[in-house]
Amino acid sequence: MGPTTTRAVEGFAGAMLKLAREDKRLTQRELAAAAGVPHTTIAKIESGARQPSWPVLCRILAAVDLEMRVRLAPYDDHDDVLDATEAGLTARQREARGRIQDDFLASLRAS
Repeated sequence: MGPTTTRAVEGFAGAMLKLAREDKRLTQRELAAAAGVPHTTIAKIESGARQPSWPVLCRILAAVDLEMRVRLAPYDDHDDVLDATEAGLTARQREARGRIQDDFLASLRAS
């Protein structure tokens, strides 16, 4: 598993939780109260400082009427190929690529 995939896996729970919370228009404190966890737990998960256990994540999501559904699939090495390509880029090229990706994500969020 390459660095891009590793970062995606490590940030998945936090990003998913934040999207779910924002979709329900809740603050971190409100979500924490609904789930019966300290608000610092929500903050740490969303920031990536903490990886929740499966039961904790499911309990938090259940508090906002959501559930996790998981499907196993063969490993896709697409990001690993991109990581290998990026290794050959200069720092300036990586920064430019990062700006393009950030702009793209911002446009998705705006729509």
